Amino acid sequence: MTTVLVWIVEGTWPACVDAVRAHAPDGADITLLHVTPADVPGAAHGAFAGLLGRGHGAHDPGTRLEQLAAASADRLLADAAERLGRSCTRRELTGRAEREVVTAAESADLLVLARDGDRTHLGPHSLGPAGRFIVDHAPCPVLLVWPETAPGIVTVPPPSHPPSPHR
Repeated sequence: MTTVLVWIVEGTWPACVDAVRAHAPDGADITLLHVTPADVPGAAHGAFAGLLGRGHGAHDPGTRLEQLAAASADRLLADAAERLGRSCTRRELTGRAEREVVTAAESADLLVLARDGDRTHLGPHSLGPAGRFIVDHAPCPVLLVWPETAPGIVTVPPPSHPPSPHR
């Protein structure tokens, strides 16, 4: 059975889900993956502890941020599952997105993700740091999709060196 991992990110997930609907074989084992960064709640926990000391955990803003992030991830995954319209697993992780996605893709036959950089031009800058890391380190084939219509071919950067006349 084909296993497909889909990285679900705010703003680009519909294109990923649509690509799975179009390209994943019937009966594929599909996992929708969302990764919540740990750094924001962690910073809030640290700031709270540093400013007010220990023992005030009930009012720690980091806890509230974790709850809000979990609720947002649940909603995003539910929306993606509904749009997919077929059986799937929803998985939520916390950590560095690029590393969590690569690790999760270890047992996948296909990883689907959307471009996360400059989407106004064709070329390498259409991948942000997280997307570039994932594409470079994925242990399986990758289906890289444009979140919206791809820019025209005229947006390809010019060559860095003029072509040699002796070719």
